[in-house]
Amino acid sequence: MKRVLVVHATQTGRTLQLVDALLQGLAEAGDEVVAECLCGLDAGPEAVLRADALVIATPENFGYMAGGIKDFLDRSFYPLEERTAGLPWLMLVSAGTDGEGAARSVERIVGGLAWRRVMPALLCRGEPDAQMLAQARERGEVLVAGLLSGMW
Repeated sequence: MKRVLVVHATQTGRTLQLVDALLQGLAEAGDEVVAECLCGLDAGPEAVLRADALVIATPENFGYMAGGIKDFLDRSFYPLEERTAGLPWLMLVSAGTDGEGAARSVERIVGGLAWRRVMPALLCRGEPDAQMLAQARERGEVLVAGLLSGMW
């Protein structure tokens, strides 16, 4: 059985719409994958150490990641440094503008942990529509397929 940790923050609920779609994609694996979904303020290094893969879902706040995600990364970085290199991960960003600043800020920190990004960040600008939700679901399906096949 594989474990996927989903760490999220939300202000308007848009990020949770993306997370819910991703979780539907993860559920395609049935009992072979268990998802643990935690708010960034509740997640910590122990949860990451239990995971086979990680998803970070954040709104874009002032061109940056959400404070809850920053808090999670601040508390987790040093306890995880040199212990989780190669951890497969992906990111969902709910953006008011382009979302790229939020994505870059997460990628900069995660780069220091040497985690393995398995797909480019999903940048959802504005309210998630059916196409964006389908892309989030597909990322869940691809993440599961890669985990179960040993691809990552």
